[in-house]
Amino acid sequence: MTLVAGSVDGTGAQRRPPRPLRRTAMLFGGSLTLGTGVAMLLTADVGSDGFSTLVNGLAMGSGTEFVVANAAVSVVFLLVAAVRGLLPGIGTVVQIIVVGSTVSLLLPVLDVPGTVVGQLLLLTAAFPVLAVGIVSYLGSHLGAGPAESAALAWDPPLPFRWSYSAVQLVGAVVGWLLGATIGPGTVAVILLLGPVVDLTARLMRIDLHQGNAVSR
Repeated sequence: MTLVAGSVDGTGAQRRPPRPLRRTAMLFGGSLTLGTGVAMLLTADVGSDGFSTLVNGLAMGSGTEFVVANAAVSVVFLLVAAVRGLLPGIGTVVQIIVVGSTVSLLLPVLDVPGTVVGQLLLLTAAFPVLAVGIVSYLGSHLGAGPAESAALAWDPPLPFRWSYSAVQLVGAVVGWLLGATIGPGTVAVILLLGPVVDLTARLMRIDLHQGNAVSR
């Protein structure tokens, strides 16, 4: 099916990008929200997402600094997306910087819950925050971050809700093999975050696909 500007896709989401000011607000606001969700997920301390697990594993296995491993993994994911025809944009850079900065600012002021129930509640609360952040920044159509780029590059043929799960699964498994730890939070991200993001996008009537994708 061919989609043109202003048309509606199969989910009812408008394909026409929002106005420039709104796009900028969606990019920065979404990235801040996503960073908050990541900080909540890490503070719950029951396992990180697959991307972070891969970064941790690479840093541990290679003896490099976390920031270096993060940059290396990001480049690999973006290259995979580029090979599939999805190119990075200004939103890619903004997402990486804003999310990373938000996490760095929030982690020192957030405390790990003192009970398992508290940890699981924080993990549960992180999911809608993560989903709204991902949908909002992708809705700016200014470029996707590394993990989302790798997932969107395979949609089609694999719907984003499952391609995102696949990306998280690969990251978690490789990171674990390199020495990183995983937990119930990791499993929850693999199984649930992709579908939750997809549902959130439908509810918000936002198309996640990026305009800088090259026809394959």
